[in-house]
This record gives sequence, structure tokens and C-alpha cells, in this order.
Amino acid sequence: MTRPILAIAAIIIIEAFPTIIADYFLKVASLHDKPVKNKEFLIALLVYSLTVFPWVYIMKYLKLATIAVVYSLTTVILLTLLGVFVFNETLNHYEVAGVIMAITSIILLSRFA
Repeated sequence: MTRPILAIAAIIIIEAFPTIIADYFLKVASLHDKPVKNKEFLIALLVYSLTVFPWVYIMKYLKLATIAVVYSLTTVILLTLLGVFVFNETLNHYEVAGVIMAITSIILLSRFA
């Protein structure tokens, strides 16, 4: 029981959080006149590049379906929170419903993974 919990925690800490950090820098880079020619873009590229190495080890021990469910759910929630609380983006009723449906679909998929 401990091993799957540690693996799931590893996915969240080693993969989901760095992805959110890289996405933050991509969002900041996109606000520049030249989105690909600034330090924020390079930081995002570096962070994404560094997450490749832990993926190899995580994939060795877990099924892709399990990884996909945990990673997707974490990313959906964290990116939504990042947009709302850091970039002051607002969600309309349709977007809230979409996020809820996305989370629900991922939960349903996890039951069969």
C-alpha cells in the first residue's frame, strides 16, 4: 500500500508541480511582444526539459493509465487555480462545468485503469 502512495506522490511532486511552474513561465512569456525570445520562455523550456528524466523512472514502475489519471487530475486542478488566483482569470459557468466534468471523467477513467 505504501509503494503506490509514494509513486502517486512522486508523480504530483516531481511532474505536476514542475509542469505548473513551467506553464506559469509560458503564460508570463506569452505576455511579451516576442513570447519566444525572453528569459521566461527559456526558464519554462529548462523546467520542462528537467522533468523528462524522472518520467523515465516513474514509467518503469507504474502503468501509463495510472500515471495519466493522477497527472491529468493534478494538472487540471492546479492550472485552473493558477489562472484564477495568480493571473486573475475568471471562469464563467460553462468553464466551471467543464472543469467539473473533466475531473469527473478522469475519476471515472481511473476506476478502469
